[in-house]
Amino acid sequence: MRCSWAESSDEMRAYHDQEWGVPVRDDQRLFEFLVLEGAQAGLSWATILGRREGYRAAFHDFSIDAVAAMTDDELEALRSDQRVVRNRLKIYGARKNALAAQAAIRTHGSLVKYLWSFVSDESSHERQSIEAVPATTEISDAMSKALKKDGFTFVGSTICYAFMQATGMVNDHVTTCFRYKEIQQ
Repeated sequence: MRCSWAESSDEMRAYHDQEWGVPVRDDQRLFEFLVLEGAQAGLSWATILGRREGYRAAFHDFSIDAVAAMTDDELEALRSDQRVVRNRLKIYGARKNALAAQAAIRTHGSLVKYLWSFVSDESSHERQSIEAVPATTEISDAMSKALKKDGFTFVGSTICYAFMQATGMVNDHVTTCFRYKEIQQ
């Protein structure tokens, strides 16, 4: 049995079964999820997941330094690129977040240390049902506030909580899902 939200397509099942909720301890992958979760604002995750390879190509496989160095001309060109969501603020937001990530790395030693500090470096939670999963928490509120203060964009509390779920900072697989116990180990 898997979380009910993952049953909508083969792509969503694969994402759920292989990635969602698995703790991510790599700066580049965390940055990827920050950009993708921000791009999702107002859209479905299925839309973003379907464009993930396009995002990887457009944003230099989410190399923080390469995205931080992208020129306005490069970013403007992406506004006509159907592989990504062509929202100007979201496209420019990727560079803004790369610059903020560079600053966080300089200050904290790594993006991993900075972002995982919000959950005291360990995953938590135990949900009995999908209805029990919140849209935000006090921790996602605090993360959002700190990230905004540190220059990140598209990091509202709901986006931060979805980011925390995706990167395993919280394990929101319901307890009856086969992935719940696999990830807890």
